[in-house]
Amino acid sequence: MIVPIGQWVLEEACRQIREWQVQYPQCPPLQISVNLSSKQFVNSDLIDQIRKVIAETGIDPYCLKLEITESMVMENFDSAIEMLKQLRKIGIELSIDDFGTGYSSLSYLHRFPISTLKIDRSFVGCMNDNSENAEIVRTIVMLARSLKMNVVAEGVENKEQLSQLAALECEYGQGYYFSRPLDVKSAAKLLEEHQTYTIPFSSVSNLIEEGSVMAA
Repeated sequence: MIVPIGQWVLEEACRQIREWQVQYPQCPPLQISVNLSSKQFVNSDLIDQIRKVIAETGIDPYCLKLEITESMVMENFDSAIEMLKQLRKIGIELSIDDFGTGYSSLSYLHRFPISTLKIDRSFVGCMNDNSENAEIVRTIVMLARSLKMNVVAEGVENKEQLSQLAALECEYGQGYYFSRPLDVKSAAKLLEEHQTYTIPFSSVSNLIEEGSVMAA
């Protein structure tokens, strides 16, 4: 059932983000991230399905981010690269989720048309325990910068982690510190409040939150 369920989630996500863009016009416009399963990723109809959803909902392709894992790409490397290139031609943003926990693919990473690396929460959650985890986070941030990619830290749960990430010049964060998973009504209220997060003693003046919507 994962393919039809995944298609429904994609359709609902695009419909909802378009509705929110009309209600809460911002510059740049709101974006939404959708996780792809491995079954969806190898589906030969994926490109056509995405084009159809974009056309029907009227969203700018840039407003849709698709999240995949390292293992999904490495298991079918040649076909995956071609799939990613086609998605990027459409204008869709691509993220590697849980980076650092999958295949050791650093030698191939520069060949991926990826726009964002997402640092796995296991590294972020243990930054205070020892310096090694903080160095891993720093290394991933530097890697993303050298490859001209954005970087997102997952699992930000407290102000201390937020401050550390800002000091490491990590540009984006997501996690329970910003918000627990929300239903549509509660998420809309969060958008109305338009909260910002400032780190006064960091080398980065503001850490921008990347919002996400979870579909149950």
